[in-house]
Amino acid sequence: MNAFAFLAWIFYLARHLIIAQMEFWKDFENLYTNPTIVRLFVLFVAMVVVAILSGVARRALNRSITDTDRKYRSRKAVTFIAYLAVLVIALFIYGDQLGNVGVALGVVGAGIAFALQEVIVSIAGWLTIMIGGAIGVGQRVKIGDVKGDVIDIGVFRTSIMEIGDWVDGDLYNGRIVWLSNSFVYKEKVHNYSGEYPFLWDEMKIPIRFESDLEKAKMTFEAVLNEVCGAFTEKSRKKWLMLTNKYRVESAIVDPMVTMQFDENWVTFTLRYIVDYKLRRATKDRIARLIYQKIQDTDLNVRIAASSLEVTQM
Repeated sequence: MNAFAFLAWIFYLARHLIIAQMEFWKDFENLYTNPTIVRLFVLFVAMVVVAILSGVARRALNRSITDTDRKYRSRKAVTFIAYLAVLVIALFIYGDQLGNVGVALGVVGAGIAFALQEVIVSIAGWLTIMIGGAIGVGQRVKIGDVKGDVIDIGVFRTSIMEIGDWVDGDLYNGRIVWLSNSFVYKEKVHNYSGEYPFLWDEMKIPIRFESDLEKAKMTFEAVLNEVCGAFTEKSRKKWLMLTNKYRVESAIVDPMVTMQFDENWVTFTLRYIVDYKLRRATKDRIARLIYQKIQDTDLNVRIAASSLEVTQM
């Protein structure tokens, strides 16, 4: 190969390299100026910024707020604001294309509604819970056959710390139950602590016929007033607020002791108001005080018990 042919080959190779480089930068420029790519990139950057800011805000709230309920509500508020910010940014970026999006959603709307009907109902249930206030975080509820305290209300499901089942009394058993928010339309919802956080509870005490029944009744009433007096005053104010909102009659919230005759003894029924979280502890305290007063005084009061007497073999 002579010098002229070698120079011609070098020139040809350099020309193709330059043309290829120009085509690459032209394609890169087209990619960089593509409206769809630019919109997606801006939306991605905005989502990253919102996620970082919401994470910083949640950590700051966890450090500055000590109350559990306020901390939970603050975290939920930050999460909601973050989702809302992303939605607003997306609407701002794709505002000029909402017409086409609406047509596309109209075409596939029926299929989506059928395939995601449970999800849609759950979201509708969440909106009903948030607006209607049937239940709230921290409240004790019974939904279907599940009873416990609401620890979280999400968009799709509600989390409940379960009580009861194999555990006697209103105590946690350690299980967390997740319910789809569609339960609002399918199950009965019993709220133990919504607008009236008190319960009526009863205790039955059998007393022998030969006991001083009047002294027994007075002793039981004194114990109930001592243990449940504070609950009575608070519940009276709550019940008054309830009567101003709903069509309910006036209720007797003061402790009450009633008596009835059975075949073998006299049964006293102790009825009293108690905080919904302290039902078992209050019953234990009442029983201990009654037993102590019967044992430590000269009251002519004796607890009855069933017995079997053999008179003839």
